[in-house]
Amino acid sequence: MADVLALIDDLFFQSKLLETARQVGVAVRVVSNGDALAQAAAAQPPALVLVDLNARQGALEGLARVCAAGPAPVVAFLSHVQTDLAARAREAGCTEVLPRSKFSANLAEILRRAKS
Repeated sequence: MADVLALIDDLFFQSKLLETARQVGVAVRVVSNGDALAQAAAAQPPALVLVDLNARQGALEGLARVCAAGPAPVVAFLSHVQTDLAARAREAGCTEVLPRSKFSANLAEILRRAKS
């Protein structure tokens, strides 16, 4: 199984992510804050990083640390109206920034990227 590291503190969305990952055949490690994201990525580099930019504790900071440290692609998602936050994520090195609705609709395909 491929390894995905995800910063998501929304329990409902975590359930959706984990169920979709199970169906796709991808292992997912979930953390709930930016510091834990950076530490987990350093300890065991993932094939793909997912970041909910609306996570309550240090999402953008954690994303920036992961982008600076490693080659794993980082896909972030947020509300479609948060254009400033999306721009800051791109500036921090995020590979792709998606509106939450598009991320949700394409979750299985996004997770499959970790397998290739």
